Amino acid sequence: MLDKATIENLLTALGKQIELMKEGPIEIVVCGGASLNVLGQIKRTTKDIDIMGIIKRDKSGKLDIIEAVLPQWFIGATERVRKDFNLPENWINVEATSIVRFGLPKDFTARMIKKRYSKALWVYYISRLDQIHFKLYASVDRGGHHVDDLIDLKPTNKEIEQAASWSMTHDISEGFRLVLKDLLKKLDFQNVSQKI
Repeated sequence: MLDKATIENLLTALGKQIELMKEGPIEIVVCGGASLNVLGQIKRTTKDIDIMGIIKRDKSGKLDIIEAVLPQWFIGATERVRKDFNLPENWINVEATSIVRFGLPKDFTARMIKKRYSKALWVYYISRLDQIHFKLYASVDRGGHHVDDLIDLKPTNKEIEQAASWSMTHDISEGFRLVLKDLLKKLDFQNVSQKI
């Protein structure tokens, strides 16, 4: 299990490996437990580092987030770190990248927090508000620790309403809406549940 210090040590080691390979730079977007820990939004361990996207810039320097298809050299660098630190195979992964395909919350990129781990590796962590969006969606979909994280983030009525509206753009089924309404009632957001 990874805590804040371990996550940052691993990303520093990854940045150094990328430099040694004379590759990069690469800018990745990290969400989930790793982001929550590094930014101090929640204090808990996590089993992995979730890469949800890669930063792509246009000629003017404006950034966009694209789905994370990792270059082979990046995968090679992660494998070296895995062996050096005796980590599980999936210690860093792109399982969360499908969220990019369905559309991100409004002004998502403006809220990201950037940290440099080497000349070759920049990591963008997602904001608390965007964590609330993702955690609400995941709570309806999978429950478990996502619900605990959502509670620990202490969302306001306005934040949870924004997150609920966004979540329903990802799953437009009536079944999802009914489960979402029920969850919001259980989390003491009855007024939001009535609005959606």
